[in-house]
Amino acid sequence: MNLDLAKIETFKELFSQPKRVVILSHTNPDGDAIGSSLALAEVLKSLGHTVNCILPNRFPYYLKWMPKSDSLIIHSLDKLGITQSVIESADVVICADMSSLSRLEALYEIISTNTTAKRVLIDHHLSPSDEFDIVFSFPESSSTAYLVHEILKTAYGKGVFTKDIATLLYVGMITDTGNFAFSTLNSDLFHAVADLCETGIDIPRIYNNVYNSFTEGRARLFGYVINRKMKTILNGRVAYMSLTENEMRKFWFQQGDSEGFVNYPLSIKKVKMSAMFSEQQGGFIRVSLRSHGNVDVNTFARRYFNGGGHLNAAGGKSFMSMEQTIAHYVASVEEYHKEGLV
Repeated sequence: MNLDLAKIETFKELFSQPKRVVILSHTNPDGDAIGSSLALAEVLKSLGHTVNCILPNRFPYYLKWMPKSDSLIIHSLDKLGITQSVIESADVVICADMSSLSRLEALYEIISTNTTAKRVLIDHHLSPSDEFDIVFSFPESSSTAYLVHEILKTAYGKGVFTKDIATLLYVGMITDTGNFAFSTLNSDLFHAVADLCETGIDIPRIYNNVYNSFTEGRARLFGYVINRKMKTILNGRVAYMSLTENEMRKFWFQQGDSEGFVNYPLSIKKVKMSAMFSEQQGGFIRVSLRSHGNVDVNTFARRYFNGGGHLNAAGGKSFMSMEQTIAHYVASVEEYHKEGLV
């Protein structure tokens, strides 16, 4: 990755004097959003800044072991107005792992009230918005955590990486690469992992905490989804699954329980594209899309579900019923197929 050294200097200059900093990430935060945000926060705190990390809503329970996760401010649980107070008084707002302020959803109006704070974007999704003063946008980066590693190492040297900070960055890297299985990997990423290993991080423990700490309800829900809800179309080349709120309730659903389900149909040899539809509080359906090879689900999400993401991992929303959403998906896949795109 070739970082713009002039931009790094601008970043360092911004933080050359103590600042009140707010770090934000997207709705339904994952390991990369949490790991990159908290790691950045810890480094900035060590440099003398006052830093608060805010998430729009709850994060998955199986990530609560992560260092410093108890310092996260959850906007949806904030009854005291802390979120608004912290954001309105911020000198700098950093958005990590999202390409647009719209990904903040319920936080969007609050962030819009602070028009004086410098805005910094650190992200690896396509099509960053023009709402930011300093932009580090690298869609070729495998994760935002890797991008944060490169920025901090270039700006301050790898001596800023404590064991806790390295653990946070490692979680972000593995969760956004399928434990280093996706196609966005390169030797630079593994050089970064080597830097993290030098701090003494416990890789087996991290892996076990991330991938082997689910509830019994989650295991049973997964079995139900694969056995009862997975459907295939286009002669088995495209798969989709769906979950209603009632179905999730039957299996004692907790935030994050369906994370990763969308990937499993891709383990079937013929399947090139997979979708997961899940009902959300607020009256919409969350659409998750994954693919293999050159099947571009980013374009698919933008065209049909007002979303976006990466070539092989994207998402969007539907405000139709579940039946209408699935029918729309099937018709859209057929149209996409006729264009030779899947």
